[in-house]
Amino acid sequence: MIGFIGGTGPEGRGLALRLARAGEKILLGSRDIGRANEAVTQLSTHVPSGSVSASTNNEVALNSDPVFIAVPYEAHKSTLSGISGLLAHRTIVDVVAPVTFRKGVAYAIPVPDGSVAEEAQTILPDSIIVAAFHTISAHDLLKPNMSIDSDVIVCSDDHKAKQLGINLASKIEGIRGIDGGGLHNASYVENLTALLLNINKIYKIHSSIRISGI
Repeated sequence: MIGFIGGTGPEGRGLALRLARAGEKILLGSRDIGRANEAVTQLSTHVPSGSVSASTNNEVALNSDPVFIAVPYEAHKSTLSGISGLLAHRTIVDVVAPVTFRKGVAYAIPVPDGSVAEEAQTILPDSIIVAAFHTISAHDLLKPNMSIDSDVIVCSDDHKAKQLGINLASKIEGIRGIDGGGLHNASYVENLTALLLNINKIYKIHSSIRISGI
């Protein structure tokens, strides 16, 4: 069972939608079970029956592996700190990008630990952290029949967990999972999100990345 903490936002719902359509069972979590139920209802017409269920974040942490973290960056530390014990020995796929907006321009927020994924590793020392899916448009993910022309760079210090992230990315039509090395590389990928958001604004598109030569 794949779980989503903060799964009611656009990125969480979009990834849940695509992975459910690829045959995975999804547990969609929120602090508010009512919001989780609403999100499941929104997805239900686009996914196989029974493939997506609603839950609280705590229940997701207890009953899922891997667990996706899809909360806003400002809630990242407090959310993980509150359920750190429940996430021990789980594989955590952190999709959070440290982005803020000033006068309509996206900026990358400096993270004291180096990256959001490394912050997660500090908070969750007994969990295995994977950084992935930062450069995929949530709006595109939520269009169920749209093929997404993009690579997803996956970083982790654990080879097996990194391969899991690559395999999950490659389940989504049009996406290729790319080995991005260790968790120390996660900051480079996370910060690309701000750049792509600004490119989107300039060209009025949903941009993504491709790695050539592989």
